[in-house]
Amino acid sequence: MYTIIGGDGKEYGPVSAEQVRAWIAAGRANMGTKVKAVGTDTWRTIAEVPEITSPAAPAAPGAPSAPPVDFDIVSCYARSWDLLKANFWPMVGVNFLILILFAIIGAPQFFGIFFVSPLFGGIIAGGLYYYVLLKVRGQPASVGDAFAGFRSGSVFLNLLVAGLLIAIFTTLGLLLIILPGIYLMIAYLFTSLLCVDRKLGFWDAMECSRKAVTAKWWHILGVVLLGIPFILLGILALGVGIFVAMPLVTGAFVYAYEDLFGRRS
Repeated sequence: MYTIIGGDGKEYGPVSAEQVRAWIAAGRANMGTKVKAVGTDTWRTIAEVPEITSPAAPAAPGAPSAPPVDFDIVSCYARSWDLLKANFWPMVGVNFLILILFAIIGAPQFFGIFFVSPLFGGIIAGGLYYYVLLKVRGQPASVGDAFAGFRSGSVFLNLLVAGLLIAIFTTLGLLLIILPGIYLMIAYLFTSLLCVDRKLGFWDAMECSRKAVTAKWWHILGVVLLGIPFILLGILALGVGIFVAMPLVTGAFVYAYEDLFGRRS
């Protein structure tokens, strides 16, 4: 039996694993929802509880099981393009500000200081993703939301630690056999957004992202690879095109996040 924390912050349960799966299928819970087994004090994400997520677990009679994620790489970019057209200047403006921040934290690398970008890159990216996520969900979004990673001390700290750990893990993976590093770079793609959106701790966010992405790793890799020609075309268009390419690619990443962790708009 399990107790979960709903989207309204209230506790529900105790309920069976079958009921939790039914709530996932109905969109009332997702892989980032906090859950704990009755008789324990440890909260985990649903993604970390194999008794709930295992496809082999029996379902209660008449209870719907969680459907597989219907993931379409091209659809992520098609929906992102529609979103960009509907919010062109706000999204271009916010992405311009974020590009300036990325340039600032990237400057120390020219002087041999390489730790600044890994530490603060996730904090900045998390805010940008969150701003776009609000747009995707049709919720009000302001420029301040693009800096959500800096607004809460706990979120800031989780993003900071997550950025450091991801940099260490992926660097070690690349140095050892290369392939583990590539796997981790993709697997941890949604860590920063999980910290900002779901308020998960750094390790919970990292593991939740890794486990969910692993099930669709090649699809997420496809979303990343498809973004490369858009970025290159943006740079070739006298550099100005990057201000269109960046929000397009960012939006595709956020739609991929929603398809994995939330409810499709």
